[in-house]
Amino acid sequence: MAVTPEQTDDGVAHTEAPGRGVAFEPDPRRTPFYRFARLLFGVVAGLLWRPKVIGRYNVPAEGPVLLAPVHRSFADFGFAAFVTDRKLFFMAKDSLWKSGPLGRLLITLGAFPVHRESADREALRHAEEVLRQGQVLVLFPEGMRQEGGEVGDLLEGAAFLAARTGARIVPIGIGGSDRSMPKGSKIPKPIKITVVVGEPIDPPERSEAGRVARSKVHTTTEALRTGIQAVYDQARREAGS
Repeated sequence: MAVTPEQTDDGVAHTEAPGRGVAFEPDPRRTPFYRFARLLFGVVAGLLWRPKVIGRYNVPAEGPVLLAPVHRSFADFGFAAFVTDRKLFFMAKDSLWKSGPLGRLLITLGAFPVHRESADREALRHAEEVLRQGQVLVLFPEGMRQEGGEVGDLLEGAAFLAARTGARIVPIGIGGSDRSMPKGSKIPKPIKITVVVGEPIDPPERSEAGRVARSKVHTTTEALRTGIQAVYDQARREAGS
């Protein structure tokens, strides 16, 4: 995809974010290529990290679901593949779409671009489409990768999407990924990983008029933060972190 200058109100030409305007339609089919790619990742990740999964039964077998993992490593997105056999959809950083072939490959695998420097309405629309089709979306509520054992304030996107689609939110803790592939690392180390899946959190309640109060979204976000902290603490203990 070509990256072209975009004229803005200040009269200065800015570079358009890669991935903007990408055609994306959620495809619920687990195509042969998708199955092969997921199997290949599972084999490689299994040999490298020997992941142990606790609480896999907490992921609903049907209906819209938001998987909300803690985010300490570039490799974290892949561990969601071990918690459910359902097809997964992802938000991925838009810079990956600088390469047209890579961007098309990512869309085939269920990913779509998100511009992380500002509110990306296009990415939110794609996410909502995924959930309205009753699919599984992987979303990192912390936004970018963080460091340390404390889960800080979360972005409210997960609770907002849950409110609009009725999706349940599943907190996921990943222990050991920060030691295997810390921020800035290019090559992962073969360290045993533990993934802990928490109990699903219901979407914010709607009023009789069908609206969701901002306070309800905030309350759900705080419940999610508490849930992620609990499963992250357990995952770190299990992994010896």
